[in-house]
Amino acid sequence: MRVFLDANVLFSAAKSDGAIRELLTLLERSGHPCWVDSYVIEEARRNLEAKAPGQMSALERLLSRMKTASAQRVDPTLEASLPLPAKDRPVPAAAIHQGCDAVVTGDRTHFGALYGRTIHGVTIHSPRSLAEALRL
Repeated sequence: MRVFLDANVLFSAAKSDGAIRELLTLLERSGHPCWVDSYVIEEARRNLEAKAPGQMSALERLLSRMKTASAQRVDPTLEASLPLPAKDRPVPAAAIHQGCDAVVTGDRTHFGALYGRTIHGVTIHSPRSLAEALRL
């Protein structure tokens, strides 16, 4: 399964050596490539610099193991069809564009109502629901 990571997942994995970092390790060991794009990377860097600047090297180590795509405006009609605030739409749009099967995000505020839903072929997951779906 190709998994697209939201910025908050990158932030959490870089900030502490906890459950999210372990999830990414399990995904990698199980052969599930993790995808990011420059949009989510920049958001994760911005948040980490503000809240845990000492963990920037952890983020860079994590990113070295990811598949990275450049952020690009996908189809504006596609983005407009996504039931999310405008600032969050690039995340599932990038996952769709990269041919990913899932987006994993801890953003319950904006994505929570979409957990478990498949939109344009991409299923939206919380970290826990992805781990459960893949039996990790």
